[in-house]
Amino acid sequence: MLGSLLLAGSRLPFVRQAVSGIPLTRKVVDRFVAGETVHDAVGAIRRLTDAGLTVTVDHLGEETLDAGAAAATARAYAVLLGALRELDLGDRAEVSVKLSAVGQALGADGHKIALENARRICEAARAAGAGVTLDMEDHTTVDSTLGVLRALREDFPGTGVAIQAALQRSEGDCRDLSGAGSRVRLVKGAYAEPASVAHRRKADVDKAYVRCLRILMSGRGYPMVATHDDRMISITETLADRFRRSRGDYEYQMLYGIRADKQQALAGAGHTVRVYVPYGDDWYGYFMRRLAERPANIAFFLRALGGK
Repeated sequence: MLGSLLLAGSRLPFVRQAVSGIPLTRKVVDRFVAGETVHDAVGAIRRLTDAGLTVTVDHLGEETLDAGAAAATARAYAVLLGALRELDLGDRAEVSVKLSAVGQALGADGHKIALENARRICEAARAAGAGVTLDMEDHTTVDSTLGVLRALREDFPGTGVAIQAALQRSEGDCRDLSGAGSRVRLVKGAYAEPASVAHRRKADVDKAYVRCLRILMSGRGYPMVATHDDRMISITETLADRFRRSRGDYEYQMLYGIRADKQQALAGAGHTVRVYVPYGDDWYGYFMRRLAERPANIAFFLRALGGK
């Protein structure tokens, strides 16, 4: 219930002002966000890759309602990718892009603007030897996001996409995206969605995740299993054995600041583990979703506010 309230409140300006105005919020944000600048992000990337992990980097921002701001976000990604090129990490580093941050929400022209800006990001990524994955947002954006994905894959076939198991449509989307060369990040979903389009009970979301995972693991694409759940990790290993996937045929993805010990353990066992590294000053929406996802995150926040 508290998680649902946090998600519902995350778009209310007075809630944003209240949370952002708490001095100790920054202490908690630092756990989940690598910093506000490219320099901060590079520092986190160096630490993670030196420890044997790989990364996907998100320049924070979403629901941009101004074409100039959308273009500025695309330029920020180009700067980030220039920094990744200097690190010479190859496919050990990629970027994650929310299309709403690059213009998707700009009315009738939003889809076209988002595609143009995403294409610029993909061009910069190609020059840096890095990949791009499109984040998925709430259910109203799915068709547009998959449309942008199809267009990008004509010139950038390695472009990945996130699929949210919580959405009732996602098994069908996973089937459509399970072909050779298709990179799909499977997540449970972190948006407050109506029951008409999404599973609401945790048990139902978990079951849907397993069904989607089975589709992807039995397909010919490259599954990116985004989970911190030990049970889902165990199921992934069972499915990998069943469908004869080697450890190079799929990867795990986890969030920056969450279960770092598990990230290291999986990497030490020979798995590719990609850490989702967010940075930037527009951290509020991302932060609220991280609190809403897990009771442990909320408890951590409350302990920090209590000075413990």
